[in-house]
Amino acid sequence: MIDFIGKKRWFFFISWILVIIGIVSLVISQIQLGAPLQLGIDFTGGTSMILQFSSKVEQSQLREEMAKLGYEEARIQDAGENNFIIYTREISSDEARELTEKLGTELDSQVEIIDYYLVSGTVAGQTARNAIIAVIIAAVAMLLYIVWAFRRMPKPFRWGTCAVIALVHNVFIIAGIFSFLGWLAGVAIDALFITGLLAVVGYSINNTVVVFDRIRENVLRRIRTDFAETVNDSLTETLGRCLNTALTTIFVLLALFLFGGATIHYFVIVLLLGVIIGTYDSLCFSGQLLVVWEKRQWRELWPFTKRPA
Repeated sequence: MIDFIGKKRWFFFISWILVIIGIVSLVISQIQLGAPLQLGIDFTGGTSMILQFSSKVEQSQLREEMAKLGYEEARIQDAGENNFIIYTREISSDEARELTEKLGTELDSQVEIIDYYLVSGTVAGQTARNAIIAVIIAAVAMLLYIVWAFRRMPKPFRWGTCAVIALVHNVFIIAGIFSFLGWLAGVAIDALFITGLLAVVGYSINNTVVVFDRIRENVLRRIRTDFAETVNDSLTETLGRCLNTALTTIFVLLALFLFGGATIHYFVIVLLLGVIIGTYDSLCFSGQLLVVWEKRQWRELWPFTKRPA
């Protein structure tokens, strides 16, 4: 039997550290970039191109030549095998072809446009608004679903709230990590990032519902008189299922990351982080939060202070 509940202060300590690091990263990103996250062209407007070079070209060389041609703001990502993903301001297909010809001349290489993608500023603004609305609707829908699913339990709203707090905890940590990657390595979020977050929302809630459902069964069976012990037993019973589901999902995502191409790397990273943090939330956060609320042990949520004697 693993003492999940007895170690809840340690779990909350880990969560607070991750949240604080995320807040610091978001603030730094806001100062350096003018936004909490480095936004891709799906949210700002612009052009994305994948260029393939016939000979070896260094990323620093390509960045230097792009700057000479007047594209100082361009972000360049090495996609491997002499392919580069370039994000820059809105340019037409004719301008893109002219740019590749100049790059080929300057870098002594034949250049081919493998992919070209243009997003206008208007569409980008609508995408940003729709992304925010989608995440909010998903969170509210999950809350209502949990409340309905556990309507026969005392205070079902408490169960739904704890599940949604765990969900927000998961999403916030992922956002903090990508904020850190944004100002450190220039990693920008796009529509795939939002798609990944929504997939993570579904995965996290599914895991939490499995754990909560076992808690509900054990409460109704009255296997323990103490609610904390009931929750601890339930977490132990669902440990194998949660870990097996996480590991099988991670193996598939690792295969996608290795063989799926550079364009979906960050999308897969979102999913990987979501699966790992979502599994942690289900086993080490949501149930503990439920116990704290049930027993009114609010001091346990702030583990940086000593327990009362």
